[in-house]
Amino acid sequence: MRKGKINVQTENIFPIIKKFLYSDHEIFLRELISNAVDATQKLKTLSSIGEFKGDLGDTRIEVKLDSKAKTLTISDKGIGMTADEVEKYINQIAFSSAEEWIDKVKSTGENNGIIGHFGLGFYSSFMVAKKVEIQTRSCQKGAKAVKWECEGNPEFEISEIKKKARGTDIILHIADDSTEFLEESRILALLKKYCKFLPVEILFGKETEYKTEKDEKGEDKQVPVEKDRIINNPKPAWTQKPADLKDEDYKSFYRELYPLTFEEPLFNIHLNVDYPFTLTGILYFPKVKQNFEAQRDKIQLYSNQVFVTDSVEGIVPDFLTLLHGVLDSPDIPLNVSRSFLQSDSNVKKISGHITKKVADKLEDLFKSNREDFEKKWDDIKIFIQYGMISDEKFKERAQKFCLLKNVDGNYFTFDEYKTHIKTNQTDKDKKVVHIYTSQKEEQHSFINAAKDRGFDVLLMETPIDSHFINMLESTLEDVSFVRVDADVVEKLINKDDELPSKLSDDQKDKLKPLVEKQLENQTFQVVFENLSETDQPMLITQPEFMRRMKDMSAMGGMSYMGNMPDTYNLVINTNHPTISKIIDEADEGNQSKIISQLIDLAMLSKNLLKGEKLTTFVKRSVDLI
Repeated sequence: MRKGKINVQTENIFPIIKKFLYSDHEIFLRELISNAVDATQKLKTLSSIGEFKGDLGDTRIEVKLDSKAKTLTISDKGIGMTADEVEKYINQIAFSSAEEWIDKVKSTGENNGIIGHFGLGFYSSFMVAKKVEIQTRSCQKGAKAVKWECEGNPEFEISEIKKKARGTDIILHIADDSTEFLEESRILALLKKYCKFLPVEILFGKETEYKTEKDEKGEDKQVPVEKDRIINNPKPAWTQKPADLKDEDYKSFYRELYPLTFEEPLFNIHLNVDYPFTLTGILYFPKVKQNFEAQRDKIQLYSNQVFVTDSVEGIVPDFLTLLHGVLDSPDIPLNVSRSFLQSDSNVKKISGHITKKVADKLEDLFKSNREDFEKKWDDIKIFIQYGMISDEKFKERAQKFCLLKNVDGNYFTFDEYKTHIKTNQTDKDKKVVHIYTSQKEEQHSFINAAKDRGFDVLLMETPIDSHFINMLESTLEDVSFVRVDADVVEKLINKDDELPSKLSDDQKDKLKPLVEKQLENQTFQVVFENLSETDQPMLITQPEFMRRMKDMSAMGGMSYMGNMPDTYNLVINTNHPTISKIIDEADEGNQSKIISQLIDLAMLSKNLLKGEKLTTFVKRSVDLI
């Protein structure tokens, strides 16, 4: 036996490690199993090139929990270590790296994640253990097994032991403040979180399966059989060649990633890049719901099949966080802070490449089978719109396949739609006016009025359409957008021609206060328009600019503007016969009743008549009949 002291200046280094890493203390298990995987993979490599002549045999990693002894053990059958290698890698390299990091934190105050500076990541075990043992035997011929022990201070012991099998056992004697890691359910959850797709099989405890056997009477019976519980899938779909996978394989892997999701993805992208960086993965397009915030954080980030995070905002472009799936790259640092990941040059290159591949896939789907693309459009349009708003490079690509859908269910590219409406919907300033509805049912009367004039109406019903429309107006040349209820139908597209009015200015001045009195101080601006006799006598419009700004502000979290009252115009049709009758009506009671009825009819068509006002309207309608 040999006792020694790690040559460090910081006597109390272990409490510092525990303090700085406490928020991430569960990752000790990921680190130790990653080391075990590395040791196993290295042995396989040595065997493949002929430097290891022995039989590989069973190379599975085993995690063992002994709640009575209060120990957690991670065992591998990899390359193992000699006494000299333990001295080098455990006592010198790893520990000195830890001390350097702590000195840096003390001098600069920056904490970018201690584990990434350890090399082995072995010392993360002291976050949860009061004592750690390493029992190891090298795969080298004639190597002797050794044991290393440390109780969370610079003192250690190394001694020879008997150990038949090659490989390494890390035995953690769990500290009194970390007994949660002696619970089987806790360890199982961590293994499934961090080790689900590691490339070496990992065993943890037993599980019961049932097989069918015949009883004495020849009848079937279910017999319980205990077997090793395998935690992980060592060959997940993203590590395989796309040519070797079928559509059902991708769907099956999706169900493996999201076992509680019952909806199939629309399609997927298999990433397989080896230059100028290494990147593999599978991204799935789900049906994007109106409340798309709930769909975020479904992309899992891996480094060499080791789980890193499922919170990828700031690492991939924001709009891509609506996708589901897996990204794996050894070029992504495993143990660093989020801010470091966001600023890392490799991460930025990978992010840009993913954006390009997503755009490539969408463009290919559009070109190869437009009919199928249109069928999927309603389920992916928010994703594409969000991408165009938030990412300039994606916007440039997406203009080729982004679609506009009208109320009749027809789809158009931007250029196709402009050509489709140009003749009838160009205003006096040579701008092609795109008329749209955001609520097809509520704005039905306005849609009908527009279609009666030969206008086409787009369907724009997503939560981000106000932002999307603003983006399109600044991107597309000589194009403007106006909601179908933003003005009377004749004014949606400003032309030079205008109908004459049947009311004089004096008559307007006389009528306006009578109407304002019946509005009862509601936020309506009374305006007169010279419309056709066949148009409604009164109607309510909502000015485009203020309404759109309010929608955008509410979507962007600017609650002060989102809480502002809606502004409306009450438009009086100067050419409708009923309006002339109101002015000529001698009985003030009848006059007020007709004005109230016309206002309520206008409000009803706008879905603004509710509660007591609706009840009064119904009673008045019966009386008038």
